[in-house]
Amino acid sequence: MSRVCELTGKGRQVGNNVSHANNKTKRTFLPNLQNVTLISDSLSKSVKLRVSTHGLRSVEHVGGLDNWLTKTRAEKLSPRAAKLKRELKKKAGEAAA
Repeated sequence: MSRVCELTGKGRQVGNNVSHANNKTKRTFLPNLQNVTLISDSLSKSVKLRVSTHGLRSVEHVGGLDNWLTKTRAEKLSPRAAKLKRELKKKAGEAAA
């Protein structure tokens, strides 16, 4: 399982450990990923996703999973989240018709 947020696309970063003697060795900074269950109101189902804590705060700030998916471009989302976005669009199209 890759260390990438399924909503924001946030992944690992590479940097250096720097010692007191200024020796530099490579290291990685991993995102704080959490397994969470988010509820989609319009689809009336819950979805398990692997989300960074920053992404989770962003979802809550925007007003829920449905609002987050409608405002985010599909290229930034994981395949599972993009599929949810397509389902939301289809549901909204059916409700409008």
